[in-house]
Amino acid sequence: MSEETHPSTHPPLPPTTEDDRVSWLRLLRSRRVGVATFYRLLAEHGTAQAALQALPEVAKTAGMNDYTTCPEGVVLAEMRAARMAGAQLMCVTDPLYPAALRDIPDPPPMLWAMGDIGALARPKVAMVGARNASSLGTRMARALASELSKEGYVIVSGLARGVDTAAHAATLEGGTIAVMAGGVDVMYPAENTQLAQDILRNGLRVSEMPMGTVPQARHFPRRNRIISGLAGAVVVVEAAAKSGSLITARNALDQGREVLAIPGHPFDARAAGCNMLIRDGARLVRSAADVIEALPVDPSTPELPLADIIPTPPPEQRTLRDTADLHTRILDRLGPSPLAEDQLIRDLSAPARAVAPALIDLELDGRIRRQAGGLLSLAE
Repeated sequence: MSEETHPSTHPPLPPTTEDDRVSWLRLLRSRRVGVATFYRLLAEHGTAQAALQALPEVAKTAGMNDYTTCPEGVVLAEMRAARMAGAQLMCVTDPLYPAALRDIPDPPPMLWAMGDIGALARPKVAMVGARNASSLGTRMARALASELSKEGYVIVSGLARGVDTAAHAATLEGGTIAVMAGGVDVMYPAENTQLAQDILRNGLRVSEMPMGTVPQARHFPRRNRIISGLAGAVVVVEAAAKSGSLITARNALDQGREVLAIPGHPFDARAAGCNMLIRDGARLVRSAADVIEALPVDPSTPELPLADIIPTPPPEQRTLRDTADLHTRILDRLGPSPLAEDQLIRDLSAPARAVAPALIDLELDGRIRRQAGGLLSLAE
């Protein structure tokens, strides 16, 4: 959501007061404001307060009448819920915000965190895999995670069933980070409630979603980019040929992270994704030593002024009307029958770099469904 205006003559300002943090959160929670739009508005208007004042007019130029920003009361209620749950809010400019995550193309402007914040400062390895993992897969996840933990690495995963659960459970003492698809205070799946509580002893739960959010399918792809973004490498233990774990692996490659995979039997469908990754160049993992060898050297990060830490929005800007028009064209082309994404892009005669973010927006809004094999359809 952006308008064709000249950028502010002032650099974007970080939130330095409680009122500033409320304004950041209001801007981020406002309708149709995603991560990229948040940074663009901040760059154009200098402060979240100024961006909030400009938003209704920006929306009006795109044909969205009666647009209102997120009410202050909604954000204050979220912050009260966070205090009651013991969650801490981290802005992208805060010193404790993980530097590795700040370097990805679309870092969360704000994160809720519960537990030991110090876990973010330690070297991290992400571990993902099948929810219906085999007995061998879960044993391998436990063993590998335990070895890496003993070597001083924090394991990052998504608190899902299967591989995620095994990796977290094996590293409770050494510290583990669970990235939640819903609110940081919402236990999902319910069977992992005790594990989620145990993580808080020496580890951390984090989420970019509002407090109290019950996770839905569209939230998980966004969550996956945080899992890979926090870590220096992503290890895929078991994954089918079409799975969320492969989305995390693709995110990792886009973010410049190392991708590693544990090979499996060719007849086991749960190993198909890992075997494909290895075929395409991912490192084969036999033990923790293979993972540690692949990790990049962590150079010292120079100190930057807080304002310079705020990510620069993408250079190519579209007006809100352009975005709305593209969304309408996409929805007009799609129906209940699945259509290949590359065919949709050809039908639209639009560059893939413009269509891809629009598809993510529509998927997160629950208006389209992404199916196996790169197929898209209207949500039911």
